[in-house]
Amino acid sequence: MKMKKILLLVLVVVIPGFFGMIQAQKLTLKSGSLDALKGVTELKVEYTYDDMMVGKMKEADYVAKKVKEYNDKEPGKGDTWKEDWENDRASRYQPRFEEAFNGICALSGTGLKINPYATGSAYRMVVRTTFTEPGFNIYMTRKDASINMEVKFFDEAGAEIALITIMNSPGGGIWESDFDTGVRIQDAYANAGRSLAAKVIDEVYGK
Repeated sequence: MKMKKILLLVLVVVIPGFFGMIQAQKLTLKSGSLDALKGVTELKVEYTYDDMMVGKMKEADYVAKKVKEYNDKEPGKGDTWKEDWENDRASRYQPRFEEAFNGICALSGTGLKINPYATGSAYRMVVRTTFTEPGFNIYMTRKDASINMEVKFFDEAGAEIALITIMNSPGGGIWESDFDTGVRIQDAYANAGRSLAAKVIDEVYGK
């Protein structure tokens, strides 16, 4: 049985709603090849949010709007919101992405993992979030979060070897208990991590 079939079976058994997740997302190898990663056990992962859009707004404009709205309601609340918006990346989104990616890789038996603190890794992966839809959950009305990403892979010489895009990775809390925006968005990062790991494993080992 090929690696792709084995991995799909594992995903269906371990992750509830996986079929819905993969239908919602679209992962595309836009350029290059990941063949060079065969046998690699660790990738250094880096993150960037340059020029990210939030809904239909540039991130800076979205943040300024939310800060004003919250501060108008309660002085200081907007400034606290802004700190949380920025800090959630390192404290919630990135760890969830890494945990999900590494979890799928561990189940696949390939030995690959990503690590933001890797020092001896010859290969590097740069994850750029290009779009975030925060979603909402207001009483009986809700909308899932979603994110888009560009993921570039670099060899030991620093040359780009591949580019994968992730479109519409969905995020929502368990049993719809996701009134916190961060809960929805971190779930979108977890789903992106799982799907990216499956894509990388298939590209490297599934042919």
